[in-house]
Amino acid sequence: MELTQLKTFLAIAREGHMTRAADRLHLTQPAVSAQLSKLEDELGQQLFDRTPKGMVLTEAGETFRGYAQEALARLEDGQMALDELIGLQRGSLAVGGGATATTYLLPPILGRFHEEHPGIRFFVREQSSQQSVIDVLAGQLDLGIVTLPITLPAESRDGTEKLELVEWVEDELRLIVPPDHPLDSRDSFEWTDLHEQPLVLFEAGSAVRGIIDDRIDAAGIDVDIVMELRAIESIKQMVAQGIGAGFVSQFALDSPQEGLRCVDNPIRRRLAVIYRGDRTQSPAARAFVEMMG
Repeated sequence: MELTQLKTFLAIAREGHMTRAADRLHLTQPAVSAQLSKLEDELGQQLFDRTPKGMVLTEAGETFRGYAQEALARLEDGQMALDELIGLQRGSLAVGGGATATTYLLPPILGRFHEEHPGIRFFVREQSSQQSVIDVLAGQLDLGIVTLPITLPAESRDGTEKLELVEWVEDELRLIVPPDHPLDSRDSFEWTDLHEQPLVLFEAGSAVRGIIDDRIDAAGIDVDIVMELRAIESIKQMVAQGIGAGFVSQFALDSPQEGLRCVDNPIRRRLAVIYRGDRTQSPAARAFVEMMG
């Protein structure tokens, strides 16, 4: 059963005449007659009595008319819903990323996007880069913000070919120290300055922690990891309380002058946006990636 057949049937029912229905549909009378005959053949029912005064609905036609009207109305609602999606009047967007992205980088963009498209519902999840990749591959997230390079468990590595990657921003991790720390008056440090120093670090297994551990190993120093935390603000608070020095993103600092830069082996990383390249992106996801710039 075709959409044109339903439209033809309803036009004849409204007009009560084959010629007037053809004029309304901008079709020839033979074309309208052929559409109706095809529909009646498919249904196995005669929908109209052909009378000298015009087309009169049979009992079967009267019964079918309500269903045809409802079907067309639902299809029109569906088309309107799709138009609204394209116009970003409705829809949803699920994004996952690490603490730096979800706490400092994404909120201003989310605010602008919501102001322009208030009908879009957001779901934002703070999690590791590895988990964001897994969730994007599983279809649980539309977009993931990850630290490069991407690392995955062996069982998930085959899926990386499905990912599209757009490099986004470069970040630098800076050292923050407690008040009265030996490095407090300086604006830079060398790795040897941290030998046997107490540190408050990100939790083991995170992408950022991996970068820090690599730098410590390369420097050949021993450090005292006194605390492991997930949240950047928690690290900042613990450092302020004198528990130890810590590393945070430059985006987590109040000014570009804050934090100590490493002079001998800086801690820099690149953040990227990932999504499934083998699936059609939603209009909301496409628009959001464009706004991220």
